[in-house]
Amino acid sequence: MSSSRTTEETYEAQNDQRLDELHSKIRTLRGVTTDIYDDAERQHLTLDDTGNAFSSLSTSLSQSSRRAAQAFGLSGAGGVRQMRIIMYIVGSFLALWIVWKVKGIWW
Repeated sequence: MSSSRTTEETYEAQNDQRLDELHSKIRTLRGVTTDIYDDAERQHLTLDDTGNAFSSLSTSLSQSSRRAAQAFGLSGAGGVRQMRIIMYIVGSFLALWIVWKVKGIWW
């Protein structure tokens, strides 16, 4: 009987030890899960803030371009056509390039 009782106590002690190890692993896993959740929440907030910033930038940029178009007479009836503006810009760059090349030869 005493050998049977000793074996039971040994098994009980092993079970308690394994249960403690399992409990420790569960606590660690719970901590990791909580950290992952917190990190995901922080990233979610960061993405929301970034989205809001880009929306604000987009709105501001569209308002600025609309005001610039009105200031230069590009919008509405009688405004300068887009093709003419493009030609002015390309012609200006071409003229600057030619001046740069000619100046490079003479100097």
